[in-house]
Amino acid sequence: MNRKRTIVSLLIIGMIAVLSAFISIDDDPISKIAAQLDKWLSGHLQEKVYLQLDKAYYAAGDDIWFKAYLVVGAKHHLSAVSGVLNVELIDELDSVKQRIKLPVISGLTWGDFSLPDTLKDGNYRIRAYTNWMRNAGEAYFFDKTFAVVNAIGNKVFTKTNYTYSVQNGRQNVNAVINYADLNGAPYAGSHVNYEVQFGAKVIAKGKGLTDDKGNLNINFSDVNPQLLNSGRINTELKFGDKKSITKSIIIKAASAKVDVQFFPEGGNLVYGNDSKVAFKAVGADGLGANIKGTVLDDKNSPVATFNTAHLGMGVFDFTPESGRVYKAMITYADGSSNTINLPVAVTSGYTLSVYNAGDNFIVKILPGADVTKATSEAGQLSLIGQSGGIIYYAAKSSPGSKSFRATIPKRKFPSGIAQFTLFSPTGEPMNERIAFVQNADQLKLDISTGKSAYSPRQKLKIQLRAKDAADQPVVGSFSVSVTDETNAPVDESAEGTILSNLLLTADLRGYVEHPAYYFANPNEKTATDLDVLMLTQGYHRFEWKEVLKENYLPVTYQPEKTLEISGHLKTLSGRPVANGKVTVFTTTGRGFIMDTVSDNYGRFSVGNLVFKDSVKFVIQARTAKDRKNLQIDLDNISSRQAGKNKNAPDLQVNVSDGLSFFLHNSENWYAGQLKYGLINHSVLLKQVEIKAKKNPAEHSSNLNGPGNADQVFSGEEFARMACPQIADCLQGRLAGVRFSNGIPYLMRSLNWPMEIIIDGVPVDSDILHELNANDVESIEVLKTIGYTSIYGASGGGGVLLITTKRGSSDYHVQRYAPGIVTYSPKGYYLARTFYSPKYDDPKTNVRVPDLRSTIYWNPNIITDKDGAASFEYFNADTKGTYRVVVEGVDDNGNLGRQVYRYRVE
Repeated sequence: MNRKRTIVSLLIIGMIAVLSAFISIDDDPISKIAAQLDKWLSGHLQEKVYLQLDKAYYAAGDDIWFKAYLVVGAKHHLSAVSGVLNVELIDELDSVKQRIKLPVISGLTWGDFSLPDTLKDGNYRIRAYTNWMRNAGEAYFFDKTFAVVNAIGNKVFTKTNYTYSVQNGRQNVNAVINYADLNGAPYAGSHVNYEVQFGAKVIAKGKGLTDDKGNLNINFSDVNPQLLNSGRINTELKFGDKKSITKSIIIKAASAKVDVQFFPEGGNLVYGNDSKVAFKAVGADGLGANIKGTVLDDKNSPVATFNTAHLGMGVFDFTPESGRVYKAMITYADGSSNTINLPVAVTSGYTLSVYNAGDNFIVKILPGADVTKATSEAGQLSLIGQSGGIIYYAAKSSPGSKSFRATIPKRKFPSGIAQFTLFSPTGEPMNERIAFVQNADQLKLDISTGKSAYSPRQKLKIQLRAKDAADQPVVGSFSVSVTDETNAPVDESAEGTILSNLLLTADLRGYVEHPAYYFANPNEKTATDLDVLMLTQGYHRFEWKEVLKENYLPVTYQPEKTLEISGHLKTLSGRPVANGKVTVFTTTGRGFIMDTVSDNYGRFSVGNLVFKDSVKFVIQARTAKDRKNLQIDLDNISSRQAGKNKNAPDLQVNVSDGLSFFLHNSENWYAGQLKYGLINHSVLLKQVEIKAKKNPAEHSSNLNGPGNADQVFSGEEFARMACPQIADCLQGRLAGVRFSNGIPYLMRSLNWPMEIIIDGVPVDSDILHELNANDVESIEVLKTIGYTSIYGASGGGGVLLITTKRGSSDYHVQRYAPGIVTYSPKGYYLARTFYSPKYDDPKTNVRVPDLRSTIYWNPNIITDKDGAASFEYFNADTKGTYRVVVEGVDDNGNLGRQVYRYRVE
């Protein structure tokens, strides 16, 4: 926490230094506003994370490679706040398929996910966040949606087109589903069973026959719009010789309706003031829709016209006249029309206008007529400009003036979102406008290869040079991805980048369509479109009213520096146990043991732990008087749910559409790997009948090896016996074992009780009376010297090994008895290394066709003091265009991205 306080202090000192250039530190109310923002920021430091992925979409059997950049503050310095990053792979049903934890060092980490070759095609997403980021909410997590296709075991591909109509007042949906193979040949005359499902409710079902083009028509109606995120058409296609395949198709929209909203700049339309009004038209699928229209007054006289300029957004100007009301006559893309009332203008407010004027913002404040007449109003208006919780501009109007104009250099702000807020003389926020600052402060990355064309499997060396905006070399951390763009093309306006994420979407709540468009090729049009986005999106990192009244939510989640085990000690009646002795140990690997003491509130923690997944810990606790009748409640033992996809409009109905080359390449790659015996994926299990008997003690910690015992019982046997405690089940069932007062003894050594070990941990014998039989996976009995000798003297009287069941949760907790629990928390994932073949090595099998779509991936490229770094690799067999993408950040938080292409011929 000391490091965190240091960062916060530096940010606040920097803010005050900037602020003092415009106002006196004792000035009021600006000084009060600044102080309140300081207080909020000190407890709500803004952490953001971006993941660079190796490519835009994947095939089943692929690996997903990524690097994470964790930054803090408006200037994007690499974060020292958190030391642990959570990364999740989530399917389109919002179910977490894989979850890993990664150690973060100096704001950087990297990892990967392996996609099974049996994975169903569909929409997936990667979500990343720290524990500290949970305080801001899931809206500010990194969340990237992408398609996964499957050409390995998939014989049927679908393409669905939806049309909408209204009949007798009911909204009808018609879905035309086309069934074809990978080469586009239709499945004609095939029987299909289907059901239309929204949430848990099936609203339609039936049977059909595909036509000669492989099409099937399905109609349904009366869909609840609130259930659209869970809408699906589940179909079963029967083809060939008694073959069938199931396909599930998402429903993104249930109508062709378009929602149109109007956003007066600064929040208000004011009578008599020239006003800028932005609008946003969004279809039922969540994507921007094209519209045009005319603004009419209450006499139906036209006062302005408008057209969408980009992704359903646009802007127009007009001056509302006193006493008039206005409406918009809208024409949609299908020719239908509608009328929507514009927000009602006011007379007592202000107009806040922000104009982009080259390197400056020009800000104009104009009062309404009623404000102008109120000459008795005392005090001055205040204008504050902030970014990331840091004030970079503050000014006041002249005494007695109710309007003013300011020219503000953009260089005063870092690149990203700037928020301008107008405050009343008493310090109340009145108007707000966000604007985007796109300074030329990004890193200049130069990528060179020596020539523009290479041959397949040729080795090439790439030189990278990094400079800052002043052309000075920088030391920075970068990641590079090289892909075969011919077989895996990408829409650069739709992919996320380090610039579009950290500068834009990471600070906006809600969906932003095609954010990379504003950064891929910045020009006058993209800047204008980005400003319209600012007018329609809104900034919600904090609300001024809550900050000024200190009415914001307290911090609930603390930064994770390392892995830790923490919890509370309580009596069985629920009272905290102070000064309780807590021991945490594990026998996994080298094993370790650590002790701690609970505080006055019964809290305890053991930190600075480093362990991988599947490690099981035992936590034992006693009171200060060595009594064990207490309860151990552990923190963070429940798996977090994924929640709804905030980028749901990015879900694709037809995930394979436009990916024909990619699918064929994936199929050919897999066939080549299979031919040369280089693949051992799960899909091959379908071809083999496995008859091996399952080991009933496969998770056992038996030092002889799981199942190597004189006698083995499975948990299924105990379930059939229906014993409440395990001791009841064991009575009379262990050959050569006798129970005396509930303690097991070997018949040959009745003076020496058997050693009882649960999940690798020796425990007291009376635990057999506490352990529930339903929690047991297996019991192994070690009686003969061949099995007991490995346990030394403690095993001389025999050993009873009990293995408990493992839950599906990432955080499995087993309570045996008061004062003892086992805990299997989520440990660190050990990231793999990307394999890149070396064709100059004689051991490399050159006969195997190299059809990789990701040619090279390196998450850890560091430029030296001269800003230089290099890396080398071999091309694949495929010819065409190869795309090199380098992203990263330097020590000062400057961001960089560069795309380079070369030919393989």
